Amino acid sequence: MTSTTTTPGGGQTVAARRRRRRPSWNRISFMLVFLVLPLAIFVIFVISPFVQALYYSLTNWTGFSPSMSFVGVSNFVRLFHDNIFMAALRNNVELAIVVPLVTIAIALAIASLVTIGGPSKGMIRGIGGASFYRVVSFFPYCVPAIVIGLIWEQVYDPAAGLLNGFLTGIGLKNFENFAWLGEVSTAMPASMWVIIWSFIGFYTILFVAAIKGVPAEIYEAARVDGAGRFRMAVSLTIPLIRDNVQTAYIYLGIAVLDAFVYMQALNPGGGPNNTTLTMSQELFTVAFRKGEFGYATAMGVVLAAVTLLFAAIVFAVSRLLGGRDETRGSTAGGRGRGRRALAPTPIATTDQLAEEAGA
Repeated sequence: MTSTTTTPGGGQTVAARRRRRRPSWNRISFMLVFLVLPLAIFVIFVISPFVQALYYSLTNWTGFSPSMSFVGVSNFVRLFHDNIFMAALRNNVELAIVVPLVTIAIALAIASLVTIGGPSKGMIRGIGGASFYRVVSFFPYCVPAIVIGLIWEQVYDPAAGLLNGFLTGIGLKNFENFAWLGEVSTAMPASMWVIIWSFIGFYTILFVAAIKGVPAEIYEAARVDGAGRFRMAVSLTIPLIRDNVQTAYIYLGIAVLDAFVYMQALNPGGGPNNTTLTMSQELFTVAFRKGEFGYATAMGVVLAAVTLLFAAIVFAVSRLLGGRDETRGSTAGGRGRGRRALAPTPIATTDQLAEEAGA
């Protein structure tokens, strides 16, 4: 619909006005199915449980009674005066620091060997039998966590375990009837190794796929400049797959902040002097054995907060250490400018290697 208006000078201007269209049924149904329905599912099954848990954490609910009293933040005050919970919190922090670092280091080493660790002449390729090693390293990830925990619990058995049998068989008599999960000094490292062993295969495959996405010309240029395999792994591979490493660290950290299945299978009681007790184990005990669901829910809220804090710290550290340039995606040039900004990176890295080789 158009209308003509006359200006004071006598001229006429024609202004185009769009007629307001009524939304059709197709448009409404599209919005309902693809916008409203997913949002409703997210609110009901994700946001609502969080809000409900936060409310229960402020009550003295027993879990088996319809009645409950509001107690405010007393559950949280009690938490931070609970020596057992604080020990579990320290154990979770220790797991979140050590397990991702060791797992990622081993997975990166294996991934580098099977992708760029081959002969120093000819095309860039991995060591001989790389496909076999990739398949074998992935096997542990295919086994359920509870089965892995039970298998390693038998391996660590003091009397009939394979580990003590092997060590005593090669002459190390000090390990006869040694309780790996019963000693304060070895219970946590032994439990950590089980979790590390179970995740190495998956993250090896993840890093192999990431390294395969790096152009081979970059490695060839670095090799011409005199860079060895270790130098290429540290100066090229890790910076170029930094986002994958960051994602892996966050996922691993979230997994070990729980670690309920592994720890419950290895040490259901929390280990000697609670050295392997995790927050999720203590939460389970308080809720289902002591009937204090309100207090246990407060533990769950703290665990969720620690998990979010862990992810935030990883992002912050990655940014401080020179992570992805955030301006690539947000500058006025958009994606094209981002590509142009990224293009000089391999050349600059190769030049640096050449200067160091010449020096």
